[in-house]
Amino acid sequence: MPDTTKIAIVTGAGTGIGAACAVALVEAGWTTVFVGRRMDKLEEAAAAARGPGKAVPIACDVTNPEQVELLFQRVEREYGRLDLLFNNAGMSAKGAPIDEIPVEVWKQVVDVNVTGSYLCARAAFGLMRRQKPQGGRIINNGSISAHAPRPGSAPYTTTKHAITGLTRTLALDGRPFDIACGQIDIGNALTEMAAPMTKGVPQADGSIKVEATMDVQRVADALLHMAGLPLDTNILFMTVMATKMPFVGRG
Repeated sequence: MPDTTKIAIVTGAGTGIGAACAVALVEAGWTTVFVGRRMDKLEEAAAAARGPGKAVPIACDVTNPEQVELLFQRVEREYGRLDLLFNNAGMSAKGAPIDEIPVEVWKQVVDVNVTGSYLCARAAFGLMRRQKPQGGRIINNGSISAHAPRPGSAPYTTTKHAITGLTRTLALDGRPFDIACGQIDIGNALTEMAAPMTKGVPQADGSIKVEATMDVQRVADALLHMAGLPLDTNILFMTVMATKMPFVGRG
């Protein structure tokens, strides 16, 4: 029987990768908190889950420290513990050379991708540290942009490199408390955000080309594997990508 006592939080769970992963966790038996800014999207995503776990939509802006604190307090109050945080919420910006990217756009991307991930990881780490039994797992969504940029992607690529630093630090600092931290780097999962890949996107040589994509369910499968490991085992970094997309030869 699935262990419905395992508690997970997935941020950015209203659409795309977050929704697919949150639904997969519910269907694997996890009580899963779907987190995002828009309650209508969260409820829609949660309604797609078919047990045996439980889907719990909670609206929260991950860039708001007070809202994040209230979210984790509620989870602790209602469930007593947290076993998994999937730090997935993120945003990108329109591709452009750095001098054409407004400072306000830079700040917005950093706020969501870095500060939001930091705030949620901070709250999750604290709860996992004080709960009994102690420990849990944090998985950060890094993206393959944590390794290699697309043209004109300074804000997004910079933030995803920062996520790698957060992952490594949490993996180190979590050792005394049985808190494991890993990162999933995703390439061309077919979501609304990746839809332009099917029509053609800029390449390093200046051309526009269609890129291969993969079913977003493959990401959910990978996340379930990472999440299902015992806490004495950690996948520090996993890359899951469309086989024929330009990544190794991106430049």
